[in-house]
Amino acid sequence: MTILEARDRAGTFVPHAFDEQLADLGEIRMNYATAGSPDLPALLLVPGQTESWWGYELAMPMLAEHFQVFAVDLRGQGRSTWTPGRYTLDNMGNDLSRFIDLVIGRPVTVSGNSSGGVLAAWLSAYGKPGQVSGAVLEDPPLFACELHPSCGQSIREGLGPVFAMWTKWLGDQWSIGDWNGMQAAAPSELPRWMMAAMIGMRLGEGPGSDGVPQNMKEYDPEWARAFYSGMATESCDMAAMLASVRTPVLFTHHFRAVDGDTGAILGAIADEQADRARELIAGAGQPCAYVSLPQMAHAMHRHDPALFTTTVTEWALKGE
Repeated sequence: MTILEARDRAGTFVPHAFDEQLADLGEIRMNYATAGSPDLPALLLVPGQTESWWGYELAMPMLAEHFQVFAVDLRGQGRSTWTPGRYTLDNMGNDLSRFIDLVIGRPVTVSGNSSGGVLAAWLSAYGKPGQVSGAVLEDPPLFACELHPSCGQSIREGLGPVFAMWTKWLGDQWSIGDWNGMQAAAPSELPRWMMAAMIGMRLGEGPGSDGVPQNMKEYDPEWARAFYSGMATESCDMAAMLASVRTPVLFTHHFRAVDGDTGAILGAIADEQADRARELIAGAGQPCAYVSLPQMAHAMHRHDPALFTTTVTEWALKGE
C-alpha cells in the first residue's frame, strides 16, 4: 500500500486560527503550527489518537505567553502523511525526534495527551540525548494501550471495543466509511461499560454537517486496528520504556474507574497502572509529579485549556 499525502485528501480540511506548515522528515511530511516567540522556552504538543494539532487551538494563545509552541499532527492524522502498515509507537517516536532536530533545534518540553502522552514518555526514554528537558503525560494509557501488559488491563479491556468498531465500520484509510451504520450499531456492538466510559471521558469533537466529526475525517482508522491488534505497541514494552526515562515527568491522571462486572477500565489508565508507572519512573532516578483529576475529561487541553496551561506552565517553568 502507498503512503497518502495531504494533497491526496485536500478536500478534507478546514481553516484554523494558526498557519500550518509541513516538515519533510523522510518517510513522512509532518504538519504543524506554531505560536509564541523563539526567545521563549520550546514546548512540543503531541495530540492523542483521532486528534489533529488544532485540538490545542484554544490553549495555544495562553501557552504562547510562556513558550514557543509547536503543535503537530502525527503520521496518520491531520495533514501529516498517512502510512499504511507503519503505525507503531517506535515509528511515531522517531518522527518526533527528527522533528525536534530539524524544526525546533533546541531542548524542548514535550506534552502529549493519551497516546501522545505515551510518545512523550517515549521521547524522554529514547529521544536523542539533550533533546527533551521534561515530559508532560496528559492522561496517558500506559500499559493500558498494550495487548499483553505487564500490569493491569489490556487494550481490549479498555477502549479496544471502540477501536474494533472503527476498524469494522470505517476500515483502513476509510476504505469502508460507513459512519451512519456504525452510529446505528454502536449501542448493540459496544458493551454498556464502554458507553459509560465514553461519556465520562468526553471523547472527540461534535459532528460536522455530514455527521462525521472533523477530527475523525482527518484520522486514518488503521491507527485503531494497529492498537487493537497489538501491532502499534509490539516493539515498545511499556515497563522497559518507563524504566529508561531520562527527564523529569509530570503525570496528570483524569477520569477513571473499573467496571465492577468485567474489571474493564473506564478511562485511559487505572490507578494500579498509574502507580506502577510512577514507581518505574522513580526507579529510573527521575522525579515524577502526579496530579489526580478524577473529574477531568480525557483531553484537559480542550475541555479546560486555562487549567491545562497553568498546570503545564507552573511545572515546566518552576525555578526559572
